[in-house]
Amino acid sequence: MKNYKFTIITPVKNDKKNIERTVKSLSNQTYRKYEHLVVDGNSTDGTLEILKKYKKKIKLISRRDKNLWDAVNRGIKMSKGDIIGVLNSKDIFYPNALKTINEYFNNNSIDFLFGAVKKKKIYYKFEPEKIFYRFNIYPSHSCSFFIKSSAQKKIGYYNVNYEYCADYDMFYKMIVKKNMKGISTKKKDVIGKFDLKGISSRVPFYKHYFYEMKIRLDNGQNLFYLIILYIVKILNKLRNKLLFFR
Repeated sequence: MKNYKFTIITPVKNDKKNIERTVKSLSNQTYRKYEHLVVDGNSTDGTLEILKKYKKKIKLISRRDKNLWDAVNRGIKMSKGDIIGVLNSKDIFYPNALKTINEYFNNNSIDFLFGAVKKKKIYYKFEPEKIFYRFNIYPSHSCSFFIKSSAQKKIGYYNVNYEYCADYDMFYKMIVKKNMKGISTKKKDVIGKFDLKGISSRVPFYKHYFYEMKIRLDNGQNLFYLIILYIVKILNKLRNKLLFFR
């Protein structure tokens, strides 16, 4: 079995409450062949002081960035691993995460992999055939997504102009345009825990849908189809809200 080298990228800014737990989840891995790039956006709340305690275990980059995706791109550019993963501050890997992912890449001819993650419940399904009308086809981006560096080079970097949903754009290109092969782990192979209070949870649903439609349009989907899809999504969301308050 090949022991792949992992690059794990952690973007962070002003999160002294959670960053240490995230870093420790890497240092506690049973699989040791990895580098941990922590890309800090010039934190001012004490995050940097915490990170400096782990300078022997992480590679720390601290400078101003445009957003989370700009930080992740910086990590990709510095990556020296065979496989790249993203672990946002607040999220954690379970101790056997990298060991499990290494086994999946050895046992399957794939370009990328989604690991099962714990949110309110365990999410593990990957449904690429549904990407033309919805993007919640995978467990999560942070904590779950791993891609071979050779495949990442073919796709390029995250588009920082999408702000909230650059991962949607990346995955559309990966699945539809580049026709790359990927799978998800089994439900029992839970990689880690995803925090539900991240940036995406604070984005209003209509704004989230707007970015989704822009990404689809920029990737060549039909405008008339997208208008209908946007209306249907808004109506369904409003209906669900009304049902909730009954």
